[in-house]
Amino acid sequence: MPTRRDFLAGGFGGLALSHLLANAGEAKPEFNGGLHHKAKVRRVVQVFLNGGMSQMDTFDYKPTLIKRHGEIVDVGLKATATGTPGPLMKSPFTWKQHGQSARWVTDVFPHLAKRVDDMAFLMAMSSKSNVHGPASYLQNTGFLMPGFPCTGAWVGYALGRLTDNLPSFVVLPDPRGLPYNGSGNFSSGFLAASHQGTVVNPSAAVPIPDLAPSLAAKFVTPASSNDGLKLLQEMNGKYANERHGDSRLSARVESYELAAKMQLAAPEVFDLTRESRKIHDQYGTSGPVHEGGFARNCLLARRMLERGVRFVQVWSGQGGPSNNWDNHTNIATELPPIARQVDRPVAALLQDLKARGLFDDTLVIFTTEFGRMPFTQGGVGRDHNSGTFVTWLAGAGVRGGTAHGESDEFSYRAAKDTTDCYDLSATVLHLLGIDHEKLSVRHDGIDRRLTDVHGHVIEAVLA
Repeated sequence: MPTRRDFLAGGFGGLALSHLLANAGEAKPEFNGGLHHKAKVRRVVQVFLNGGMSQMDTFDYKPTLIKRHGEIVDVGLKATATGTPGPLMKSPFTWKQHGQSARWVTDVFPHLAKRVDDMAFLMAMSSKSNVHGPASYLQNTGFLMPGFPCTGAWVGYALGRLTDNLPSFVVLPDPRGLPYNGSGNFSSGFLAASHQGTVVNPSAAVPIPDLAPSLAAKFVTPASSNDGLKLLQEMNGKYANERHGDSRLSARVESYELAAKMQLAAPEVFDLTRESRKIHDQYGTSGPVHEGGFARNCLLARRMLERGVRFVQVWSGQGGPSNNWDNHTNIATELPPIARQVDRPVAALLQDLKARGLFDDTLVIFTTEFGRMPFTQGGVGRDHNSGTFVTWLAGAGVRGGTAHGESDEFSYRAAKDTTDCYDLSATVLHLLGIDHEKLSVRHDGIDRRLTDVHGHVIEAVLA
């Protein structure tokens, strides 16, 4: 039988250098009060709704919009993202108040409605762009352009890994495909490449590409790997000596070492058969392909969080004109299917985190890149709206059953206590024990931050 070292050396196709297994950077498992101040959050899971969730059809109840349905209203609108605005359109869904907080929610979210007392709502979020690509970059990285580190990358850079066996930052895309901007949303930007999101797609035939050699590669043996690794070690050493400051090689080497350890850890993490039938039913993992796939992603996210992954991002909706939250044509028929994808699993995730004692040091973020218009577009769809949208937080350090900010009477523009991506990021970092103004990296002569030169901690929603 091969030894554990032989397995690690040969098991990932000649990629990992065996000597690196002992010399790679160590994880930081301690929960020591944060980087700059005492932390309330140990780990984060972010659910991102790709395409722009309609706030006035989900969480932003507007009696005036209902009353004035069908009217043409001049609000000074000069341009929209893709078309000319029509008359005001009330939500086709039924509103009802829920919980002790009496939070209004439509019937597209029957399961999440039962958890509103756990949530702190940001009811007046806004964006600088009503175009998917820039708005998604902005919400994830703080900049409208590509090339900047996302939140998960910054968190990993600041706090390191909680475990040696799994990445600090894992991305679980929609089972149907990557979102707008693709992997640009999960980029490490100018930070070391090792901080970028590790994309895992459990619905794919190979969840993590290149983690193990192809079954057809019979020539890959421990002996052949060791010969190749010796040569690779010499080449990498020479390359590193000639190119000081280039993080790509060290990141690649670290990823090889982590891949070796993941070969032992990942099978157990991904094995959802270890979960009870009750848990599977709670999440809805046996649902239709995209619904069941998202449910399995949420369950996998919980398993990753409890095993030491610090930041998990779960995506709903792929990029493109359909199968996401970009409901241009018919809000009554397009919103319910995508809402059904997330409703039960995310509610189950909140309940599961509570039951396992993880809710006390885990932050849950539920957000999107922008909202939608209160006017019709063409027939009965809604166009992009950067003026206002809704985000909610739950878990560690958050005061559940609260709401901060208000949109105007039509849910067209943020009107009171407006917040944006900078404020959200500042708050998330604050809960992790990080001062967003102190977490910076000098790049091209500028001290870059996740919050650029903006952002305030949203104290109103903190416990």
